[in-house]
Amino acid sequence: MNQAYIAAKERWAAKKAGRLRLAPRAAADRIPPGQRQVHNFPILDLGVKPNVATDQWTLKIAGHVDNPVTLSWSDFMALPQITDTSDFHCVTTWSQLDMVWQGVAFIALADLVKPQASATHVFFKSYDGYSTNNPLEVCLDDDVLIAHTWNGQPLAAEHGGPARVIIPKRYAWKGAKWIREITFLDRDILGFWELRGYSNTANPWTEDRFS
Repeated sequence: MNQAYIAAKERWAAKKAGRLRLAPRAAADRIPPGQRQVHNFPILDLGVKPNVATDQWTLKIAGHVDNPVTLSWSDFMALPQITDTSDFHCVTTWSQLDMVWQGVAFIALADLVKPQASATHVFFKSYDGYSTNNPLEVCLDDDVLIAHTWNGQPLAAEHGGPARVIIPKRYAWKGAKWIREITFLDRDILGFWELRGYSNTANPWTEDRFS
């Protein structure tokens, strides 16, 4: 995992410097199997939309790390900010392309808390009681971030504001809305939908929808 962490930091630095660019692809080539392109942003959740004011919001980051922290909103916004464009794939078969997000890269949070060598997985918890899990290596990708802005506007509560996790290369349920806690683990723990029969890998390109 140490080598993966170093490689992720190198990719992130190259991307920030504008040296990491992918060849453009036609929209049709960016839609995974079984998906259809939409041009709106459908709202899906557990039926609870917590209204968390930024002056009450905190993000706890703990677990197998050397420097656990609890960030206030001002702490979070003082971290290095990035703008990234990525595609968004929902397990309910819709995809939206070229979503422009602004926030804090996951790798920047990892740098802050210093994951221990034992850390292999990440567990996300939300203000609405939702949870989801991912391998640490997946979270270290250069397009993974905790986003507070979408298309130039503060992220609305119905879409997970004030901040949500974005993991573009996985179905969207792997990116928790209304994020409140990130825990680095030495093992995998299933989240809300994973316990209810959804795939633990959630790769849109291989249609890993259900276990």
